[in-house]
Amino acid sequence: MDDVSKYEAVCSRDARFDGEFFFAVATTGIYCRPSCPATTAKRKNVRFFPTSAAAQRSGFRACKRCRPDAVPGSAVWNARADTVGRAMRLIADGVVDREGVGGLAGRLGYSARQLQRLLTGELGAGPIALARAQRAQVARVLLQTTSLQAAEIAFAAGFNSVRQFNETIREIYAVSPLELREAMPGGQVRRGAAGVGLRLAYRGPYASAEIFDYLERRAIAGVEEVLGERGDRVYRRTLRLPSGTGVAEVAERTGGSWLECRLHLSDLRDLTTATQRMRRLFDLDADPFAIADLLGGDPLLGAAVARRPGLRAPGAADPHELAIRAVLGQQDTVAAGRERGNALVAAYGEALPAPCGGLTHLFPAVEVLAQASLAEVAMPATRRQTLRGLAAALAEGKVVLDPGADRDEAERALLALPGIEPWAAGYVRMRALGDPDVLLADDAVLQNALQEQAGAPDPQAWRPWRSYAMHQVWANPAWARHVWASTAA
Repeated sequence: MDDVSKYEAVCSRDARFDGEFFFAVATTGIYCRPSCPATTAKRKNVRFFPTSAAAQRSGFRACKRCRPDAVPGSAVWNARADTVGRAMRLIADGVVDREGVGGLAGRLGYSARQLQRLLTGELGAGPIALARAQRAQVARVLLQTTSLQAAEIAFAAGFNSVRQFNETIREIYAVSPLELREAMPGGQVRRGAAGVGLRLAYRGPYASAEIFDYLERRAIAGVEEVLGERGDRVYRRTLRLPSGTGVAEVAERTGGSWLECRLHLSDLRDLTTATQRMRRLFDLDADPFAIADLLGGDPLLGAAVARRPGLRAPGAADPHELAIRAVLGQQDTVAAGRERGNALVAAYGEALPAPCGGLTHLFPAVEVLAQASLAEVAMPATRRQTLRGLAAALAEGKVVLDPGADRDEAERALLALPGIEPWAAGYVRMRALGDPDVLLADDAVLQNALQEQAGAPDPQAWRPWRSYAMHQVWANPAWARHVWASTAA
């Protein structure tokens, strides 16, 4: 989009572009999301920024009315496979807070100085500024959803000192932490229940029933559970996090532009990472308008897109777990993959300090599986060898599946392992690495759909949203019936 198009979006208060860019008003010193309800400023006074960090770096404060830090993330960072896209995904996962800029640069194969120039040149802000904006948002959430003291919040959000925390909050929100806590805007979940309550924002329509169906069919006992009736379910699961463990709860019933989420964390420093993992699992940064524009006119998928607006492509809460589950279920049914997962968790899962409802274990660590006999899991001996080999490769770093991984390189590394089939490698790329453009060409359900549909199009026409096309195919019971389930993982 050029600046003219962006200004038109601002004038029309188009929520489709919330998170895709930000605008600031020179006469007020405030930056906003495109859908801000305030009176639109004159064009000559408006500046545009690709990130909130860039606006903050230029001296603008966050709007108290539209809360631009609460928008969904840009779908661009999920689609881009270049260094900037990979860096943005890693920063969102909290890598700068845990490892510093040097750690981020090392993961990407750059020096810290090179990465600083690259990000500043394209985004208007370097890795420190981008991470700082994220810390401020986390701090605001903790201030308004917990009773923690300011010092606890400061360190949980990733700040190095209480002074730095206070200065940042004042600079970005133009109020003190205490004033920000007392503001309690209506869009925020209020304190009361245990854990940290969040509203996970998304853009456009959201097919929550379908994504909960998808997760419920694959839920592994002890690690995941889905409670309630369709339309009012709660998905719960355990999380293995950098500083501890956690339990996440997400409600199916949407609030119009968000999903209600509650996180129970053993260490609040993991809040950023846990939040991003749930955003990836529920694919909340997708752009359903762009996807529907392309797939809605397709002769095979058009009717399905109209019936299921906002269908998402679920990601993964734990990339290593997803890869193991892909091997457990490759060339088999959803039920068979789930039963093997149940047996794996029962034999090798790490027990929680105390059960939380039906949640009792963390999914087995790859370090444990690499040394396990796996005799407790009913599957061919060759599959056990494949699983151990994959677990060892993940534990040793020979296969990298973190948010900033090079997707092409990761897929090649997976295919180089004995027993990993192209379908499984592609499925891992789709879900664990969040690639929106994966076509599983040998998928049985896809082949069934193409054969049944006269004059079916070339699936290459679905680029760059082939992952979403695959989910539209899988969601069609007429095509999926009586076929070994391609979505067994």
